[in-house]
Amino acid sequence: MTGPSSTINLVQDFLETSAARLPDKLALVCAGQRLTYADIDQCANRLANALRHHGVRRGDRVVIFLKNGVEAVVAIFATLKAGGAFVVVNQTTKPEKLVYILNNCRATTLVLDGDAAIRSLGELLQVQVPSLKFLVLCGAPEVGPGAGQDRWHAFDRLQADFPALCPPRENIDLDLACLIYTSGTTGEAKGVMSDHSNVLFATGAIIEYLENTESDIVINVLPLSFDYGLYQLLMTFRFGGTLVLENSFAYPAAILKVVEQERVTGFPGVPTIFSVLLQMDLSSYDLSQLRYLTNTAAALPPNHIQELRQKFHSATLYSMYGLTETKRTLYLPPEQIDRRPGSVGIPIPGTECWVEDAAGHRCAPGEVGELVVRGRHVMRGYWEAPEATARRFRPGPVPGERLCYSGDLFKQDADGFFYFVGRSDDIIKSRGEKVAPKEVETVIYALPGVREVAVVGVPDPLLGQAVKAFVVSADSTLTEIRVLAHCRAHLEDYMVPKLVEFCPELPKTPSGKITTKGLGSR
Repeated sequence: MTGPSSTINLVQDFLETSAARLPDKLALVCAGQRLTYADIDQCANRLANALRHHGVRRGDRVVIFLKNGVEAVVAIFATLKAGGAFVVVNQTTKPEKLVYILNNCRATTLVLDGDAAIRSLGELLQVQVPSLKFLVLCGAPEVGPGAGQDRWHAFDRLQADFPALCPPRENIDLDLACLIYTSGTTGEAKGVMSDHSNVLFATGAIIEYLENTESDIVINVLPLSFDYGLYQLLMTFRFGGTLVLENSFAYPAAILKVVEQERVTGFPGVPTIFSVLLQMDLSSYDLSQLRYLTNTAAALPPNHIQELRQKFHSATLYSMYGLTETKRTLYLPPEQIDRRPGSVGIPIPGTECWVEDAAGHRCAPGEVGELVVRGRHVMRGYWEAPEATARRFRPGPVPGERLCYSGDLFKQDADGFFYFVGRSDDIIKSRGEKVAPKEVETVIYALPGVREVAVVGVPDPLLGQAVKAFVVSADSTLTEIRVLAHCRAHLEDYMVPKLVEFCPELPKTPSGKITTKGLGSR
């Protein structure tokens, strides 16, 4: 099979089809660069030919250890065009974890920054990762001679030396497109295997309910190593829109200025990002072009939903739920947001979900159990981790199919809408009762000025575990007494925190999600 396909069968077709249909359309705005679909397609072809020349074969894993940028985008599509599977690793990842991931997936190629510190890391990796054959250094015009550096090649030099012709196609949609490493709440990072058909289905379903068109301009401040950030790139290139790619949300005022200047229509965020926006005066920005906001990673508190709708009155808010093992799972149709503000919605188009108890029976409305997901977005499992795969991905009703057991506790209402209760391993057992941290957090979020909350269980000689709340507040007058009084008025006695600690910020993952790791020992 040679040349680009006229239909979308593989993930690289998102770029190739848009480049054929809209070659001069602005595809990517990033760090002062403005690239068309034709520009990116040609750059990806050149790098793909270089990867092939230096030994990348069908199915090989290529690790991309870069911040958000043009080179990362090109490397993703070049890997696919070369027949490989890409693995984007957050650039804040520590060396020992990077070594683990490289060895775990037996990466043959690493694409990384070319500054002196990263070069030193590259030398270390060549010793500790025997599968590495080829390193691509970005931002380094030339790579000087040195021990082992015959395998080091500058990104810009490869762009100059290799042709822009599309390499021959070898893959089918059952081949792996990418590995997305996720740690979950415990244990070593596991590579979630996403084949091309998984990605095609998930992007199509999300585009359908967001009603994306090529006129959409989407800003992404989330890392491409985070599946939510990665899918902004993949989806936008599939529907032929424009992606405004930022490296982070570290400077919110600057991001809002970009939203205004680029006439952004879609803004994906997570609760911590929206919490920051809610503290800002937005009156000086023209955000009238914003068509929609999306939220996932964690559920938005209902009062934050209402505040966001007031601040972004021209934008439609989509509250959603997903996990890396299925990409997106649930979304709340916007017309339901007033009626069911605490819900994360219904299954995405073309999928099925239900709540199941420990005995494997489907739960009645209002009963709490584990969310089970069925559909073509259920990923292939964990890379070379059969035991973990067997726990999470179990046989379905049709012989040979897999269901995803999410590990998250949910309940449904009588109309079939889903409500997140908490992770099964986050449940606090206090006084012999089970406490869902999410329920306590939602109550505390309703207090004026509260911006972030994390509720955990801490060891207690009498209670087994005591409920402790960590609170970030913009109201300096908010006290522990007021928080506890509010909780007593809205929660059962056993759910009321025994301890409240105010802090300037809460720990977060690289994707911006609040993490409770370590809070239980404070």
